[in-house]
Amino acid sequence: MTQSHPLFPITIDTAWQSPLGVSLNETLLSWLLDPSSLTARLSQCCQHFRVEVLGQKIQPCTREEATADINVGEQVLVREVILYCDNVPQVFARSLLPLKSLTGEEQQLAHLGNQSLGQVLFSKKELTRKCIEISSFSPISTVSALAQHLKLPVKTELWGRRSTFMLHDKPLLVAEIFLPNAFAYQTNQTNQTNQTNQTDQL
Repeated sequence: MTQSHPLFPITIDTAWQSPLGVSLNETLLSWLLDPSSLTARLSQCCQHFRVEVLGQKIQPCTREEATADINVGEQVLVREVILYCDNVPQVFARSLLPLKSLTGEEQQLAHLGNQSLGQVLFSKKELTRKCIEISSFSPISTVSALAQHLKLPVKTELWGRRSTFMLHDKPLLVAEIFLPNAFAYQTNQTNQTNQTNQTDQL
């Protein structure tokens, strides 16, 4: 796949933690801890949702990103995208898809193009999600550098989440960081869309 962004791979080097005991405003927490499809929720907030692929390549899993289900050095397909609502960048997402997971039906996940990974995953009845972890990203982080490249204002820390999805007992790691100006930081609008989401979840 041809690289489509000069900063790819953005990478994520951070200390993920349990959300228990973390003090954040209710709106931001509602986005960080939402167990349903982020794609579906974002789509409810705009007229036009789209996915821009920054890049995709195979590489060994780093020590920083390894989990109980994905080992250090294991070959993974890294996919990085930006999720847009009405052409406003909302979320930077980085997915690690172990090659051992991309077998059988799951081979399609390596060839999504501009299709949302979340949209595909949440259409599967067999999908389960492990605990959500969260983290903050400083104005000097690689994600903030991406935001600045997109001409977004980086005035405070950004917040994101990650979790492992299991599909037919195959692990897939997805991290999602909310970019500046995302709905997650806009209290009035997200309270309204969250109420809609609760009555219309995937």
